[in-house]
Amino acid sequence: MGKAVQLTDSNFEEILKTDQPVLVDFWAEWCGPCKMIGPVVEELAGDYEGKAVIGKLNVDDNPEVSAKFGIRSIPTLLVIKNGVVVDKQIGVVPKSVLAGKIDSAL
Repeated sequence: MGKAVQLTDSNFEEILKTDQPVLVDFWAEWCGPCKMIGPVVEELAGDYEGKAVIGKLNVDDNPEVSAKFGIRSIPTLLVIKNGVVVDKQIGVVPKSVLAGKIDSAL
């Protein structure tokens, strides 16, 4: 079963070099809604193993990437394809909504 990749300021650019869509979950330890969507992100990592990269980025530990994408509220989930943000979701949504966003980027 796939597991969400732990993204950091140092590995982020490398991860984006993939030709697969990348879902990035911007989160923090203190954020209640982030804890709600966390397990959904992990499930998606299993569902899309080999088709998309699913990652989580802790905004407190990785301020550079968070600032680059202008993340102001969390959870924010971005779908990135070929280095470009193709979709964005702020706040908690059902798994099907996130799956739809990934599907449209495949």
